[in-house]
Amino acid sequence: MGMQSVREFVWGEIPSSKLEQKLLLKIDWFILSYCCLMYFTNYLDRANVNNAYVSGMRQELDMQGNDFNKINTIFTCGYIVGMIPNNLMLQVVKPRIWFPLMQIVWGVLTFCSSAVQNVEQLYAIRFFQGVSEASTFVGTHYILGSWYKPGELGKRSGIFTSSGLAGTLFSGVLQAAVYQNLNAVGGRSGWRWLFIIDGVITLPIALYGFIVFPDVPATTNAFYLSEEERLLSHERLESDTVQHGLSWNLVKKVLGRWRWYGCSLLFAISGETESFGSNNLMGQWLSAIGGYTVEQVDYYPSGVTAFGIASTLVCATWTDYTRARWPVLVYMCICCTIAAICILVWSSPTGLKFFAYYLAGASYSGQATTFAWANQICADDNQERAIVLASMNMWNNAVNAWWPLLFYPATDAPRFKKGMIAMICTCAATLAVTWLVWYLERREHRLANAKEKRLSQEGRESVGSDKVTGSGEK
Repeated sequence: MGMQSVREFVWGEIPSSKLEQKLLLKIDWFILSYCCLMYFTNYLDRANVNNAYVSGMRQELDMQGNDFNKINTIFTCGYIVGMIPNNLMLQVVKPRIWFPLMQIVWGVLTFCSSAVQNVEQLYAIRFFQGVSEASTFVGTHYILGSWYKPGELGKRSGIFTSSGLAGTLFSGVLQAAVYQNLNAVGGRSGWRWLFIIDGVITLPIALYGFIVFPDVPATTNAFYLSEEERLLSHERLESDTVQHGLSWNLVKKVLGRWRWYGCSLLFAISGETESFGSNNLMGQWLSAIGGYTVEQVDYYPSGVTAFGIASTLVCATWTDYTRARWPVLVYMCICCTIAAICILVWSSPTGLKFFAYYLAGASYSGQATTFAWANQICADDNQERAIVLASMNMWNNAVNAWWPLLFYPATDAPRFKKGMIAMICTCAATLAVTWLVWYLERREHRLANAKEKRLSQEGRESVGSDKVTGSGEK
């Protein structure tokens, strides 16, 4: 593999000109820097209630029974409700305005959380926080699909999703430091300061977005792009993109094609392979079997996230180079199936269980690839792409609202027998749906090529017929 091939493998398709190379460098810097920072604050402001709950909020607000579970369920409901409207708003309001505006909304709500006097007030805040935070994940994938070619998209999607995973590695440390140093300062409890500090971090990043975010190629007025670069950003995406106003015809069109069903089903199922990490099963296992300090129980599971970041970046790099998305999902399913079997066989040694939990971190690699694939499938229609991306995450969250309660309840620790069986079945179902989407995409391309060939043939016959008619009239 030569240097050119190595460079292409590491950073995706090589720009064809110096101008394109300069353009790509600019949009990489300004789009990815803001989107990654936005997603990081999204994670901070979403996860802080977990830290607050164990840092005095439960006692101060006199929370009882499943009040804490209700907070998370209400947030998830808001998140589900907000997904499609947020993505459709990107068709109406410039992303440079909408993204930072929603970030300000959830930042202000985070400030408000520091002043709540009862859990009912927190319920209301968390619902609207879920609605506003729903703008970030699928909205960013929509923007990435608007700026990047298929050969560039996977790596950028991977970097974006990894920024959220990276946040899981040190956000807890940040929250603990805030609580340790600010508890009782100014007469405020430490958990209230958590919300204040997170809000303080959020708002300047929103201001940065107002200033530098470039919208989409067709409408960008970014100060750092020349007129030539603006034209190139619009022209370099190969496919002709359909752009219509919002109407009920859009809904009929989206529901009349396979894309919405196939992509939504794919992420609704494949997203549940992340259950090992999202439910911190390794931490629950270590805590339940005993013999580990609190610090070790908190620290050891970070290896799951670390392997998830590595898998995401390597897979995203590879899939951009090969232009094939489906093998990443196969890799993810194989890893998670092996992990589940190793844990299901309870007589296996502790070291093998450690290996299995870390191997299960591969499940995170499917997220970026699945959304890059959906961007690629719907590249010819912006509105459909926005709805499909939002629906994928919406259905995944709809499933995830009850999935852990059914298959990964804390009372099943340390073995999680039901969960391991469910994971094996989830991986098998993911492979089946992956094949279905792959088949339908290939079928769509085959039919489109056949139609184009037929129209071209009819055009040539029409020209030939005109020539014959013309020669007869002379």
